[in-house]
Amino acid sequence: KYVFIPTSHLLDDMELLGWQCVDAKEIKSRKRKGFQKHLMIFKNSDLSIKGEDGDEVFPIIYASNSHDGTSCFVLRAGLFRLICENGLVISTTDFESLKIRHMGYNIDELQNRVEYILERLPQTVEFMNKMVETKLNEAQAEKFAEEAIGIRFPGIPMKVNLKDLIKPIRPQDGEPSLWNIFNIVQEKLIHGDFIYELNNKTRKARPIKNFQQDILINEKLFNLALNQLN
Repeated sequence: KYVFIPTSHLLDDMELLGWQCVDAKEIKSRKRKGFQKHLMIFKNSDLSIKGEDGDEVFPIIYASNSHDGTSCFVLRAGLFRLICENGLVISTTDFESLKIRHMGYNIDELQNRVEYILERLPQTVEFMNKMVETKLNEAQAEKFAEEAIGIRFPGIPMKVNLKDLIKPIRPQDGEPSLWNIFNIVQEKLIHGDFIYELNNKTRKARPIKNFQQDILINEKLFNLALNQLN
């Protein structure tokens, strides 16, 4: 039987485990107002990953929930990159979304899910290091950007200046590593920071505001970056 578990309960339990809520979003809905899906982003200030180049990344946990009886708590692993203040969603076979049913929910189950994520952090660091070590030439970087555009706009024949899409936003991203190119492209696609041409009309892309779409695109972009390591 579905049992109403208030989101405040999850917030309190995550705080007991050392994770503070740093952001929250919800889907706009007239029909389900007050019951619509919402997302909370948690960060543990005691955990961080520091690169030799000064790049600093914090592990984060995305937790989505709703109170309409149709959804579970869903946890996802993520990364918060301090340089660009941007969130990335980790997506691998070992980081599938972790669901917690409202039926029989307790803090022990939540703690098990959080520990599962933390136990796999070394693997995430390994992926990041490989991305930093993998250098891309201009053609490879543009190819990555082209495939990334296909993730955000699947099946839409638009024209995008790929050189602009891979152009660094800040000096720290000047090195053409896979890690930097991935972050540059991800940030521009999510924030809508690029121009495209469609049906002979030039438009500026819109930022993604729906958190479900944001997570889906982020997961696919992360997988695209991982595929470059194979």
